[in-house]
Amino acid sequence: MARLLIVHHTPSPATSELLDAVIRGATDPEITGVEVVRRAALAATASDVLECDGLVLGTPANIGYMSGALKHFFDQIYYPVLDDTKGRPYGLYVHGNLGTEGAVRAVESIADGLGWTKAAATVEVSGSPTKDDLEACWELGGTLAATLMA
Repeated sequence: MARLLIVHHTPSPATSELLDAVIRGATDPEITGVEVVRRAALAATASDVLECDGLVLGTPANIGYMSGALKHFFDQIYYPVLDDTKGRPYGLYVHGNLGTEGAVRAVESIADGLGWTKAAATVEVSGSPTKDDLEACWELGGTLAATLMA
């Protein structure tokens, strides 16, 4: 069975709504043969990444950058997974109140350095999530999970 790893930092109601939508999309009944595993960014390990077949990353944008928790995740896993995860599909959602560009750029730069393949458009949300934002996150989770179906 394929494994989709969702690594997230969810410190607010808004980021929680986005995470829930991603999970709903990834676990849609039409998706089969994919186990969805979620880990808080501060708890996710290199083993989690090595054991997965694809990832969804979620972070708030803090002062124009990804959260410290997601940065810590990358710092911990980068070299241990570098040679073994090239080509892994990934997706990203980012929530910010003032801007998400810096956070997106930073995550995409690190993912590129790891050799991961962006499998869906990044979802960028400012302010309170709208119905369209939640639908985009649902599609993000569903797309990544469907990518891993046999």
